[in-house]
Amino acid sequence: PPLSTPAKAYPLYKADLCAERMGCIGSKPDAYDANGECAPIEGPHGIERRTKKFDKPIWTWNTQQDGPIDPERLTRMRVEFWDTQPHYGGDKVIWDALKAACEADIETARILVDAAGIIVAAPDMSICYDERGARYELPRYVLSNPSNLHV
Repeated sequence: PPLSTPAKAYPLYKADLCAERMGCIGSKPDAYDANGECAPIEGPHGIERRTKKFDKPIWTWNTQQDGPIDPERLTRMRVEFWDTQPHYGGDKVIWDALKAACEADIETARILVDAAGIIVAAPDMSICYDERGARYELPRYVLSNPSNLHV
């Protein structure tokens, strides 16, 4: 059965939707690309892909641009993000599931995302959608610790 119509007025869904465990829904031959990934879809911000698998990003904090980072500053930034971001749109239940997924190990994160019906559109989980088409953008600092975190 098709998912509900996107809440926004843009074409979020292609004819085939990808689900992490079930592959692409439907039987069209163009549902997968040559690498076995789901075919591109037209999202609100251009062409995007639904990923079958995602991982937490490995990244480096730019100390020259943003100053030094320590665990306390990172915690403050994360608290500020989670306290304010849900007020700008989206479903609170989805935000709560995303927060739990960000704070969990990768296997638990995948289970949480799947259970909440979250569509992961970026391989690092930084761009997600709910089943109604609302977009959720997550900064790297809530997804994982930078590789140069001063402990």
